[in-house]
Amino acid sequence: MKKEPFLKMSRREKISWQKRLMIRIAALILSLLVCAGVIFLLVRMNPFDVYKAIWDGALGSERRIWITIRDTMILLCIAIGLAPAFKMRFWNIGAEGQILVGGACAAAAMIYAGDKMSPVLLLVVMFVCSALGGMIWGMIPAVFKAYWNTNETLFTLMLNYVAMQIVTFCIVFWENPKGSNTVGIINQSTQAGWLPELFGQKYGWNVLIVLVFTVVMFIYLKYSKHGYEISVVGESENTARYAGIRVKKVIIRTMAISGAICGIAGFVIVSGASHTISTATADGRGFTAIIVAWLSKFNTFIMLAVSFGIVFMQQGAVQIATQYGLNENASDVILGIILFFLIGAEFFINYKVERAKK
Repeated sequence: MKKEPFLKMSRREKISWQKRLMIRIAALILSLLVCAGVIFLLVRMNPFDVYKAIWDGALGSERRIWITIRDTMILLCIAIGLAPAFKMRFWNIGAEGQILVGGACAAAAMIYAGDKMSPVLLLVVMFVCSALGGMIWGMIPAVFKAYWNTNETLFTLMLNYVAMQIVTFCIVFWENPKGSNTVGIINQSTQAGWLPELFGQKYGWNVLIVLVFTVVMFIYLKYSKHGYEISVVGESENTARYAGIRVKKVIIRTMAISGAICGIAGFVIVSGASHTISTATADGRGFTAIIVAWLSKFNTFIMLAVSFGIVFMQQGAVQIATQYGLNENASDVILGIILFFLIGAEFFINYKVERAKK
């Protein structure tokens, strides 16, 4: 006699937004409880003191608040760039390379044209060059995918390493001071190519640029013809062809947009944050943004909240290390547990588990 399973799993046909929200809140609360237990077991410290240190590290002063906002905008910009590609089921793992190429183009414009044009024109040139650099870097795997069906995951991943070598090559010519193997702060004396203050805030332009992309990408994916084509191609390329959609064109166009926005993220980093270029300019954000895009279901407004939450925890890591002499990985453990529960919540949103009827 065949034994019946104790639990039965079935896909939910429909679930209200209230239930989805409650599941996510429950997952967050449960993750914080688990984090509290892990903190106590590992370091024998009051979890609430650690949580307070994380809060202070991210929002403890006006300067820390703006650093958190700055890094949130950068991560959000990259996630926005990945959204159309991932919605099309094109696995763009190459955001790191697209950021580096975009950042290198911005740095090149700062170095070679910093004293040859007006500040406004220089910023426009940097913006356009970064977008074009990222666009080209994104279109390369798209063309190969569209015409020869290559594996875009491996292709985009390998291009990350090529981009790193290009930046390393450029540093040889741009290093300052000579022999330092670093570019240093570009145009530190003139600040040519630096994004100026907006409304009295150093990172005001960073916020404005990325928020504009947030609104535009939401409208583009949800209400435009191109957004509809991206959705259809993502569901089934064969269905898209039967519907008269030019799949190759959609793939290349979408990756051009994805790469361009990631390249612009490089511009925001170089012009509006670090004012330099190195192989660490992307700093792993291209991979973190994948989590942001997936957790947000490609909704750019939800990406804003998810990006803030991740950056909040990352900034808290520095404070934990300073205040308690702990390894910064302690906060990474906390972040990992929280993300595990939040990603797990998506399973219970899409599926229901119930006791099997006898």
